[in-house]
Amino acid sequence: MTDARDLGFDPTDPAFVADPYPALARLRETGRAVPDAASGLVLLPRFADVHAALRHRGLGRVYAHRFTDEEMGRAAQGTSYPRWRESERWSLLDLEPPDHTRIRRLVSSVFTARAVAALRPLVEELATAHLDRVVAQGSFDLVGDYAQPFSIEVICRWLGVPVGHGPRLLDWSHAIVKMYELHSTAAQRDAAEASADAFIRLVQEHIADRRRHPGDDVVSQLVAVVDGGDQLTDAEIVSTVIVLLNAGHEATVNTLGNGVRAALDRPAEWERVTGGEVPAATVVEELVRYDAPLQLFERWVLDDGLELAGRTWRRGERVGMLFGAANRDPKHFPDPDRFDAGRGDASHIGFGGGTHFCIGAPLARLELAASVAGLAALGDRLRPAGTASYQPTFVIRGLTGLPVTVG
Repeated sequence: MTDARDLGFDPTDPAFVADPYPALARLRETGRAVPDAASGLVLLPRFADVHAALRHRGLGRVYAHRFTDEEMGRAAQGTSYPRWRESERWSLLDLEPPDHTRIRRLVSSVFTARAVAALRPLVEELATAHLDRVVAQGSFDLVGDYAQPFSIEVICRWLGVPVGHGPRLLDWSHAIVKMYELHSTAAQRDAAEASADAFIRLVQEHIADRRRHPGDDVVSQLVAVVDGGDQLTDAEIVSTVIVLLNAGHEATVNTLGNGVRAALDRPAEWERVTGGEVPAATVVEELVRYDAPLQLFERWVLDDGLELAGRTWRRGERVGMLFGAANRDPKHFPDPDRFDAGRGDASHIGFGGGTHFCIGAPLARLELAASVAGLAALGDRLRPAGTASYQPTFVIRGLTGLPVTVG
């Protein structure tokens, strides 16, 4: 059977990281389930199969709720990086029912559509303030000078964390998400452990403060939420806050950088936005689809005999859902390699799906739309001003920077 590496899938290769889409297309054309011996994953590159996998109850982000390591055919897992593991213990990204059901129910009672809508004035105010600041410079890095500080301030204000903590939170987030990559160095793992430790301590202090002095921020609401006599523990709130900042910030910043780069490289498409033909909220869906900020998401096979992607699976196999490949599948998206500002197709997999659909998607869309609207108001004054390159990572895909100028 053809291995993914024979088709050019190599997350350690800078050329692949710079443009993975030709190799992802070869995977799609080769089959519905392509093994990658180097990572131990079986990769799903087609939209229909990724869509089905996201919703299949025979797959799980974790397996400890049902099986031991031995029952999954794995050696006993070590206890290395305990603080990082602690930060992830109650993360909605890494839970399965019944824990996931319970915690998501409690968290969702705080993250309501009304609560996100109430944030619109603040998000738009912050987008304007941060854009005014960088535009006054004449030239700036859209990622480092605008997207990162804007996104971090939104999340800090939302969580009730002092905005002055923003740079530290940003550094911790960048370190922690390296653990999600297929390959990480010992130094990166050590940095993630230290960052998780510092992050946990800060959130614990903030929870204690909000118990004494509650406000109208999200952490205060998470502390106070009660549903049928059930409440979140401090450990559950810690994991929730960390994943909200890490996942929310990384996805929003990388979507904006990757997407605006694609738009600016296609002046005719960007003019459709600046000229008012395509609303900001519409083009946001194409920003997410075209160059996905999350390229791969893993699942464990929990049931022998599971049928998916045209094959039968064994318990203990690992599935790698390729979001970037799925979002470029021509069987679902016409002319998928073309950036179409007005496509407006929200059926993409940029925010996941099923039980683990991104709980922060409405806020991410709000932040992205506010940013695109502000950038579009600059018209043709906004232009690329240098070379943009990608971070040397595959799973979390984002630019090191996007230099632009405002004439």
